[in-house]
Amino acid sequence: MGDPKGIRKKYNTPSHPWQRGRIEEEREIVKNYAVKNKKEIWKMNSLLKSFKNEAKKLASLRTQQARKEEALLIRKLIRYGILKEGDALDAVLIISLRDVLERRLQTIVRKKGLARTMKQARQFITHRHIKVGDSVVTSPSYLVLAEEEQSVGFCTRSALGDSEHPERKSPAIKPVEKKVEVAPTAEATE
Repeated sequence: MGDPKGIRKKYNTPSHPWQRGRIEEEREIVKNYAVKNKKEIWKMNSLLKSFKNEAKKLASLRTQQARKEEALLIRKLIRYGILKEGDALDAVLIISLRDVLERRLQTIVRKKGLARTMKQARQFITHRHIKVGDSVVTSPSYLVLAEEEQSVGFCTRSALGDSEHPERKSPAIKPVEKKVEVAPTAEATE
């Protein structure tokens, strides 16, 4: 049976391990969002599927309780910034995996310009340099609420809070000088 205090898996793996389309899509997501491994993609995909399954279930029901749960689901997705105010339950079915990945802390740190790359954003988060509100968050996959997005920044005790820190400055790009070879002329050969 298992230990009741044991941690359970919070995601579903793909049904078939070798699907070319899915593998290429996951490879593109790993490249764009710098996730550590595919398990993080599967977790976000499972979260998205749970939202969609709940929306499908609620769309078929016509009870008072179903309307309350529908309003709660829509309000939750609006708080996460995935849906906009005034969207209906049908909008939940249109949400893509990329919409959910855009709400991760790692992505928001990169978009706010606190890190130069997605990998650097991940490193800043895991090394306890980033705070959301008043608390330090060490999970790059933390889903940031829309109201918390403005409060994402560097910790006060972090040296990265200084805008003059070498990791925060953009590296100076030096122009590459091209050597132009001149063909010898007739006068130079004589």
